[in-house]
Amino acid sequence: MIRVKPGAALSRRALLQAAGALIVTFLFPSAGRAQTPRIGEDEPVLPGQVAAPGQSIPPGQIDAWLAIAPDGGVTLYTGKVELGTGVATALAQIVAEELDVAVARITVVQGDTARTPDQGVTAGSKTIQRGAAVIRQAAADARYTLRLLASVRLSTSVDQLATADGVVSVIDEPTRRATYGELVGGRRFSRPVTRDFQTKPRAAYTVVGTSVPRLDIPGKVTGVHVYVQDVRVPGMLHGRVVRAREVGARVAAVDESSVRDLPGLVRVVREGDFVGVVCEREEQAIAAARALAVTWRGGSRLAAMAALHDALAQAPSTPRVLVNRGDVDGVLKRAAAPLEREYRWPYQMHASIGPSCGVADVRRDGATVWTASQSVFELRGALAGLLGLPAERVRAIFVEGSGCYGHNGADDAAADAAIMSRAVGRPVRVQWMRHDEHGHEPKGPAMVMRVRGALDADRHVAAWDYAVWTPTHTRRPAGRAGNLLAGEETGALETVPRVGGGDRNAQHGYTFPSNRVIVHELDRSPLRVSALRGLGAPANTFASESFVDELAAAAGADPVEFRLRHLGDPRAVAVIRAAARAAGWTPRPAPGARGGDPALGRGIAYCQYENENAYVAAVVEVEVSRARGTIRARRVAVAHDCGLVVNPDGVRNQIEGNVLQAISRTLKEAVQFDAGGVTSLDWSSYPILTFAETPDTVEIVLLDPGDKPPVGAGEPATCPIPAAIANAVFDATGVRLRTVPFTPDRVREELARA
Repeated sequence: MIRVKPGAALSRRALLQAAGALIVTFLFPSAGRAQTPRIGEDEPVLPGQVAAPGQSIPPGQIDAWLAIAPDGGVTLYTGKVELGTGVATALAQIVAEELDVAVARITVVQGDTARTPDQGVTAGSKTIQRGAAVIRQAAADARYTLRLLASVRLSTSVDQLATADGVVSVIDEPTRRATYGELVGGRRFSRPVTRDFQTKPRAAYTVVGTSVPRLDIPGKVTGVHVYVQDVRVPGMLHGRVVRAREVGARVAAVDESSVRDLPGLVRVVREGDFVGVVCEREEQAIAAARALAVTWRGGSRLAAMAALHDALAQAPSTPRVLVNRGDVDGVLKRAAAPLEREYRWPYQMHASIGPSCGVADVRRDGATVWTASQSVFELRGALAGLLGLPAERVRAIFVEGSGCYGHNGADDAAADAAIMSRAVGRPVRVQWMRHDEHGHEPKGPAMVMRVRGALDADRHVAAWDYAVWTPTHTRRPAGRAGNLLAGEETGALETVPRVGGGDRNAQHGYTFPSNRVIVHELDRSPLRVSALRGLGAPANTFASESFVDELAAAAGADPVEFRLRHLGDPRAVAVIRAAARAAGWTPRPAPGARGGDPALGRGIAYCQYENENAYVAAVVEVEVSRARGTIRARRVAVAHDCGLVVNPDGVRNQIEGNVLQAISRTLKEAVQFDAGGVTSLDWSSYPILTFAETPDTVEIVLLDPGDKPPVGAGEPATCPIPAAIANAVFDATGVRLRTVPFTPDRVREELARA
């Protein structure tokens, strides 16, 4: 293979030699499409065709990521998926920048195990941070390869060529040109992704850093966008699963005669403790699921909700010390007035407004599944185990759902459909109902945080002692059938969940002389749990930033100034100053006036997400009704530094979404349960923020750190909002709220104690 260094001058002889080699190296015999029709274009690919040509292209090849059509259109293949966060647009911008084509000419194919590379889970604000680098490099390599081809076609050296708008032209003779489609259209590059060809310097960007309109919005606004709920395949049936509300209940008996005479019934499916019905039409499946008589036995007995957090703190756990510096115990023992507080976080739901859905076509020799999973490759492995098929015979195709912001019921709905499709030998669509989503999606874990601290003679923090009790925050499919709800029910062995996520932002970013942080990782959780937006970071930041505010009040210090005196990172200082400036912050060394109704107050909170990524500070202005116990966030100002911003408008959208969801989680959201299981099975028992309750303004300041790489914006702004609200309530009323959510009953109770 020939490798030519950027800018190298080539003689005519060398060019001819290169041309001879390129004929061999580029191969060009086969169509680069290697891709199968998208839903809505043609009939879906059926099992037996899952080994699409693209599957054989290793991720080290340009062709695994990019294809150029004869008309010059560019297709990007990515394992990352669009969850409503705008990443498809941002990735298209990166390709457009490096390849010198218009964003409008780029089609993004995402999350298809037969067509796209495996880029892991789309989660953790990591798509741009970790997933974009190889795409950027592949596009840069493709651009240089096109120049090499053009150098032969146009009989000139590579360094005499320029690329713009999908065309390679001679710099001094722009009429001598060749389009990308003419050079490589419809054929493969057959070249590796290397580091030999430099990506563009940031100073040369013209697309990255601009607010390109989202590619997916027009279709969504006009109603033509295809969601997984819209997928229809020939011969498709409809299924519904019947599950007990009680945690851990087992099937004792199923009376099939209870539905035998219902119209449209195809089959009652039972495998172990998995029970479902399959019917010709969806409304028939709903009716059959309601009518099917299932007798349940056993099940766990949960502790009372009021005792939840005490039970968590007393449950078997494994302590893990994250940091232990200085003489924490000695300083606290000698302190004149040490503080000790406990903060509590509830179980919360993803609460996707559109319940999860999956479509599966399982045959003897293979399976195709359409799903809104965040990781089609992990799900493929889990489904393969569930169905007893080799992984290469299972194709998982991502189709966008209604948003998830964590591990909701998408994978489980796909598994439900797969089991029922195998049972009836036809494609089956499973659409969860509201009670399915609320009742059976994996929840965001409840947590307990206990903090001790003390000030020195100069009213600086002398000691900090932080402990958190948390279940694991990650229980994704991870390629194992037992991690799926249907897998559990059919007897598949569960993978021991990787304990983690609860430590996220347990460490703060301040400089304290004596500092200890311990994470108590629980052996199990009373409710089924997995990743919810931010994992443990919102709860940990709520506790730490609330306690920092309590220490500031004990020191008689302004909350902004108190934070700044303990920070040395200039980017941290910058976001706090920017948020305070945007909010028109005035020093407030003591709580505001405690009379009047409603009471007004402001609070601030800060974090660096995961202690190494985006910096965020937020100021929230609240209005507290003493009579009703209600809190309204009237105004929010956020300063955000996530390094290089690919699409400023897209980042602002993410910050706004974080803010609104975090307000909802802080003021309203908590899973209700009794001894048997979850009782929050509808929107009245699990309320979320309404349009009327949104802030009047959300002001966003994006800070540009200059030369820093992108680190993601999908989760960080969630973290400071709960503490900022709590601190604002203290500013307004002098009352500290330490248990989320801040419901009217809880607020009135705390006000009455004051």
